[in-house]
Parts: sequence; C-alpha cells; structure tokens
Amino acid sequence: MGPLNGVRVVEIASLAPAPFACMVLSDLGADVIRVDRPATVGGEAPVDPLGRGRRSIGLNLKDPAGVDVLLRMVENADVIVEGFRPGVTERLGFGPDVCLARNPGIVYGRMTGWGQEGPMSGMAGHDINYIAVAGALDPIGRAGERPLPPLNLVGDFGGGGMLLAVGILAALYERSHSGRGQVVDAAMVDGAALLTSFIHGMRGQGLWAGARGTNLLDSGAPFYDTYETADGLYMSVGALEPQFYAALLHGLGLEGEDLPGQHEQDRWPELRARFTEVFKTRTRAEWTKIFDGTDACVAPVMSLGEAPEHPHVTARQGFVEVGGLTQPAPAPRFSRTSAEEPAPPVRAGEHTDATLTELGLSPQEIADLRERGAVA
Repeated sequence: MGPLNGVRVVEIASLAPAPFACMVLSDLGADVIRVDRPATVGGEAPVDPLGRGRRSIGLNLKDPAGVDVLLRMVENADVIVEGFRPGVTERLGFGPDVCLARNPGIVYGRMTGWGQEGPMSGMAGHDINYIAVAGALDPIGRAGERPLPPLNLVGDFGGGGMLLAVGILAALYERSHSGRGQVVDAAMVDGAALLTSFIHGMRGQGLWAGARGTNLLDSGAPFYDTYETADGLYMSVGALEPQFYAALLHGLGLEGEDLPGQHEQDRWPELRARFTEVFKTRTRAEWTKIFDGTDACVAPVMSLGEAPEHPHVTARQGFVEVGGLTQPAPAPRFSRTSAEEPAPPVRAGEHTDATLTELGLSPQEIADLRERGAVA
C-alpha cells in the first residue's frame, strides 16, 4: 500500500506529460482510472510504462451521456487530470466550474504546454518549443554549435508531468485543512523555466557569463564532461570540487604532471585535450574499475539497455519488469508505506462495465449507453 492509498484519480487519456503524472500518482498508491476514447477501445494492451497501474473505461466525451458518466465519476474522486488545450473541457461540459460544482473537494489538474492564459496559450507546441521560450534550451549544447534538445525530459516530464504531480499533491494537502478543491494549472513553459533556477542564480553571481558550451556545467569545463574510451564507449566526469579534482588526476595518472590549473579557463582546451588523450588509452570497463570506490566523480555512461544491469542500480532494484518490459521502478522509496509493484498496462476500456456498475448503473442502463455509443 503506497502513501496515496485511498486517493481516487480520474485521468482523461492524453499524451506523455499528464500520463506520466498519473503514473507517478499510481506508483505511489493512488487508484487511477483512465477515460479512453471509444476509437481506442479494444485490441492489445500497450507496452508503455506511462500506462501502468491503471484501470480503463471507454467513454465518448462528445456525447452528453458520456459526459454525465464522467461527472458521476468525479463525484466520487479526489482528482481529475486533463491535458487538452485551454477551453476544450469547458466546451465539452466538464470544465473546472462544472466539476467543482459536482464535487467541491475535487482537485482539477490541467496539463498544457503554454498555460491556461497568455498570447500563446491556444497554440500547438511540443517540448522543444516550451523549453526554448523558457530559456532552458539555449544553454544546452557544445560551444559554437546549435542548442541541443535534451530529449523531451525537461519540458514534458521534469517541467511538465512531475510539476503537475507536485501541484496535485500540494492541493490535496491544502484540502486536508480547508476541505476545498481547486484548479492546478501546470504549464510546461513554467516548469521548464523553474528548472533553470540554479542557472539563473549562477548568472546572478557572474558564474555563467559565457556563450553556450563555455561555462562550468554545459561542457565548457574539461572536468565536467564526457570522454570516449578505447572501446568507443564513454565515461562521465563531474570533478568540480578541489578534492574530487585531485582524485580525478590521481586516477588518470596525471598527478605531478605540468597541467593548466583547474580554473584557468583560457587554458581549458589544453586540459581537455590531455584528458581526451588519456581516457582513450583504456576501455570503459577498465576506467570503471580504476575509479570504483573513489571520490573522483567519474562513472560509466550506460545505455538505456545497460542501465538496469549496473551493479548499483541492481542493488537498489531500480528497474522492474512490468508486462514483459524492463522499466524504471517506482520512486521515491518509503520506510512504512512502500509502493507495490506496478500492474501492467491494460486494454483501453477493459474496466468499462465494472466501473459503470460501481457507479450504480443497472445492466439495462449500461446496455442503453453502449447502444447510443456513449460508452465502449
């Protein structure tokens, strides 16, 4: 039983950020039921970690009867999550005002790229666009090169789904005192900007003044970068503090060599060239063994397929197999209310009849809804 045991979440099916937020809530013990579109009902269950730990009902939310079923679900829920553009749920008949009227304690989570208002709120976009406007994309990349998209981790997941999950948990905590629900407006442009807070602090201290790829944490510093090994693989180096830097030089066999000073920025290219030369003399496995157990802040760069087999990750059981797919385990860990192993993703609409029965609908009412296409 996870710490959110007893919390009921209604998730309107969408893409990436909102499902990730609901996966986190489910991993922590919440009962999440996903509302899927009739067109997606049936077929095989997807192999998708973002869909784990759910139940599913198929509802046609363009049919007033389908919306009525959704609102009956809202009456018994703690949270509803949607990822439409602003104004869509209002037009369909289950916007925040309607849901809060039916259940004054509901936490209404909204996941968008640009937010609920502002000149760009109605525009389409993707992770790369949100982090670009937020200032999170420009600093990422090598010197003299274009900004490099960090997959879709910063906007969709770190600044999107995780921010939404945090907002929902905060609203649930506040409700425990006030008894009232509220709307959580989680926008990826806001979350991506929030993730750059530390870098803004560095700018304010004059520690981030150079162009892309020339600063301390953006691959500018030779002691905070990756290096190719003899077998074409890579090691990560993060030896920022003096004692860690000394351990790095020791491991590389460069103690006593006439090298530029660690913070002689104008001579960083010389230092990088020497590190590059030395790292290519051994394989990744050899360097891993040399630096294992040291404070040099050097670690192997593992691929997605290799990460679950790393000894440290294995010791912490950091990955689990769910539905035949190896994937990250629920996090964080709890001392008393440990999360259970996630259930595999289900077929869209798999729990339609069971959910309608829980809501008190009779077999005839369910048959009538199915006949008119309101449920699937």
